[in-house]
Amino acid sequence: MKPSDLIRLLSLSAIWGASFLFIRIGAPVLGPLPTAFFRVLIGAVTLAACLMLMKVKWDMRGKWRPVIALGIINSGIPFVMYSVAALWLPAGYSAIFNAMTPLMGVLIGSLFFAEKLTRAKALGVLIGLAGVAVLTRTGPVVFSHEVLLGALACLVATSCYGLAGFLTRRWITARGGLDNRLVAAGSMVGATLFLLPFSLAALVRENTLPAAGPGVWAAMLGLGMVCTAIAYVLYFRLVADLGPVRSLTVTFLIPPFGIVWGWMFLGEALSWAHAAGMLLIGAAVWLVLKPAAPAVKPAAASS
Repeated sequence: MKPSDLIRLLSLSAIWGASFLFIRIGAPVLGPLPTAFFRVLIGAVTLAACLMLMKVKWDMRGKWRPVIALGIINSGIPFVMYSVAALWLPAGYSAIFNAMTPLMGVLIGSLFFAEKLTRAKALGVLIGLAGVAVLTRTGPVVFSHEVLLGALACLVATSCYGLAGFLTRRWITARGGLDNRLVAAGSMVGATLFLLPFSLAALVRENTLPAAGPGVWAAMLGLGMVCTAIAYVLYFRLVADLGPVRSLTVTFLIPPFGIVWGWMFLGEALSWAHAAGMLLIGAAVWLVLKPAAPAVKPAAASS
């Protein structure tokens, strides 16, 4: 790995770790739906500006519908789920649960996409669930129904991420492919259109905008511009340089940053449960991502 790739990997981990901090600031004030909506709206506008600067044409090659659907699954629903979780969970918790994404991908692949479930991957799923149990039952936050609901919301989000990977392969890659930058920008547009009516309904029902001060809007700008738009550009550059599997090592690095940002800026408590849960989930992700052992070919019979 080149030094420039390592710098991008660490930068992306720090940025995505900070996203849980920004959500934790915005969601309790604005509400989950408006928080998710402003995130994708700002992300869509920023990505559109980036495409304009890079002189990338919006040629979706007849793939607007699947790209919009991917935006709903890969951005709209997960961002709402993490905003819901932020009402009850510290930022560090959500960051750790986010590391379950590859594990949920394994489960979804084996259940719905005929992906082979090896013993190592099955063991990884079980160990990952144990990590979630350790964090929710013995962490610094007192176990309650709200904490459990927050954990479930995070797992729904990671399930959406896992599902989106397979759908991207089926809807985009297998049909001739598409510029990743267009997929990123188009998916943000789809997520924005999806969340718009729900967000408006939430704001009409309970107008939270007057309660949002400069700090909340600064968090929304950071969430949309940095943690969504710029992060997508960094991520797709990593995928191009390192490949999709090695790029997933970012999953290991996000939780420490999420925990540290929450501790530094929100005064969230640290405990050994963070380390134990993170190590278990990290071991689980390693089992899922490690390459399978090559099959041993039978020796040719001597004549």
